[in-house]
Amino acid sequence: MDAHIRKVYVPMTETGFYILLCLRSETHGYGIVQQVETLTGGEIHLSPGTLYGSLSKMEKDGLIRLVREEEKRKVYTITPLGTEVLELEMKRIERLYHTMQEVRKR
Repeated sequence: MDAHIRKVYVPMTETGFYILLCLRSETHGYGIVQQVETLTGGEIHLSPGTLYGSLSKMEKDGLIRLVREEEKRKVYTITPLGTEVLELEMKRIERLYHTMQEVRKR
């Protein structure tokens, strides 16, 4: 992973995190919106502008790729680079969680 990708994506925004998390399985933009709402109990709603801007940037940076188009919907999936970035972010979040738990015990 090059320095540019690390600098831009680690730490990730919630939007970026949820997009990559959802794209571990092929899906389209509206599918991502639905999955994020389900995963967060409706607390996070991705607006079309935010979602499609992020998808475009992530595709350009090689974190996701277009798989196919179905009835005017673009279907995406995560790439190996995207998986690497997602794993880094998940480890960072786990570290934050464990640190928080330790501090609460004091």
